[in-house]
Amino acid sequence: DCSVQRRHQKIIEEGPPIAAPPLIWDEMEKAAVALAKAVGYTNAGTVEYLYSTTEQKFYFLELNPRLQVEHPVTEMITGINLPAAQLQVAMGIKLYHIPEVRELYGKNRFENNSSDGSTRIDFDITPRIPARGHCMAVRITAENAEAGFKPTSGGIQELNFRSTPSVWGYFSMDSSGSIHEYADSQFGHLFANGKDREDARRNMVLALKELSIRGDISTNVDYISKLIEFDDFVSNNIDTGWLDVLIKENVDGIGLAGGMKRSASSAKINSLGDDASAVIGALVVAFDQCSSDEKLFLDALQKGQLPSQTLLSVVREVELILDGIKYQLCCTRNGPNRFSIALSGIQQNYVEAYIRRLSDGGYLTDIGGKSRVAYLTNAGDAAIGMRMTVGGQTTSFSPDYNPNLVRTDVAGRLVKKLVSDGAHVEKGQACCEIEVMKMFMPLKVTEAGVLTWKNNEGAALAPGDLIASLELDNPENVATATIFEGDLCIDGWNVASSASTKTRPHLLLRKSFVLLNDGMSGFILNKNALQQAMDDISLTVTDPSLPIYEVSEPLSVLSG
Repeated sequence: DCSVQRRHQKIIEEGPPIAAPPLIWDEMEKAAVALAKAVGYTNAGTVEYLYSTTEQKFYFLELNPRLQVEHPVTEMITGINLPAAQLQVAMGIKLYHIPEVRELYGKNRFENNSSDGSTRIDFDITPRIPARGHCMAVRITAENAEAGFKPTSGGIQELNFRSTPSVWGYFSMDSSGSIHEYADSQFGHLFANGKDREDARRNMVLALKELSIRGDISTNVDYISKLIEFDDFVSNNIDTGWLDVLIKENVDGIGLAGGMKRSASSAKINSLGDDASAVIGALVVAFDQCSSDEKLFLDALQKGQLPSQTLLSVVREVELILDGIKYQLCCTRNGPNRFSIALSGIQQNYVEAYIRRLSDGGYLTDIGGKSRVAYLTNAGDAAIGMRMTVGGQTTSFSPDYNPNLVRTDVAGRLVKKLVSDGAHVEKGQACCEIEVMKMFMPLKVTEAGVLTWKNNEGAALAPGDLIASLELDNPENVATATIFEGDLCIDGWNVASSASTKTRPHLLLRKSFVLLNDGMSGFILNKNALQQAMDDISLTVTDPSLPIYEVSEPLSVLSG
């Protein structure tokens, strides 16, 4: 059953089909065999039908004289390795002598005497054993599902997938670990099996949530993991136009049209919150900027050059747009791995944050005493916003909306200009066509105005490249993101850290010296932190137990 598809391209396949009753399914099989015999075809192939549930009739679509990419679905529910069976037939072995085929039709795998013809199987009249449970397959594509499944291309920094007895999959990319713009968008396939359809669906949900893909591309993984949690999918109340309706609605990236709702049994709860997502995103951006600029500064010194002092700036202004809200945050570096994050222009209210880079490319963050691991799945550019995953939940930040510049958000080739230079275009009008992964996609302007071309036909394009500029008819009517105001709803907001009476004095003294050393190293210390450090030093140096702890700590290593 390949009903879940978009633009007639399959997204989810599953078997055995449960939409058609067994009698109709039997008629489909016999019609497929009759068609193959009529044209003299003797090999693996697939006959595709369109089934009408209201009429309980099926209509022929096409015959594919080859092995389909979703053939593992058939293999899982029948127990037959199809490529191996093809090779055995090519070697001259009769189909009814292949052990797995014999088992499928309720026969012994091997017979002592096959010369008398008693081992022959009449496939037209011999019934098969029932299917072995249910199998569900999901195609993993390099497409931006939130933007109408636009193809994307670029490098992949990490792909983490673990096969289990219930789920397996495969992935393919070029030797450089990237998906180029002239390849097919599908680069992976997941298969989940279970004792029934619901068991297979739950196994697939778990596999998609555990699959981690980080890089320059966008994928449909998060979209599909939400898609198969809809009640309509759970109850198999779907058809070939179901997904296209969701794409057209495009509510929060995945539509909730016609009263659709997610299954309560498997719906994912968003426990992070937009404010926390914005602060974590700003923390990662500021940390990366500081680390990158420090490297540039040191590289310039090694070459005998005098680098710019701005590379050592410890104050970073970060703007992030999430769900139409623009967060303007000021990130002040208080130490190598410590920041204080406040709203720009309001420095008295802030939250303390810590960040460290992990060996797998992630970021260990601590904000307001809560630790989380964040991964950048896409650093973002002028056309595509930053994408970040925290605790299995993906957050997509929007790029700053500027309708004066017409940019491409995909890599490809500018094939054709649909309007002339200096022409007037209407809102939503296509101005050119871009060839992306063997498809021609129109690029539409978002506002009305006069268009001026900045690129030529045949030009190779990268995401974010400028194609044309637009002189708007009504610039005052352009909708912009709402700037966030007020207090951030996160743990630790405007709560200054204080000395703990339970902290051992030698540890508190060490922490205070580290903070003062950071200040002497050029990092910015706020007045509260500096005063707290001085108070802690005064408290600890007068503590009579300080010498005991300082001596007992190294001795504890010797004592074991």
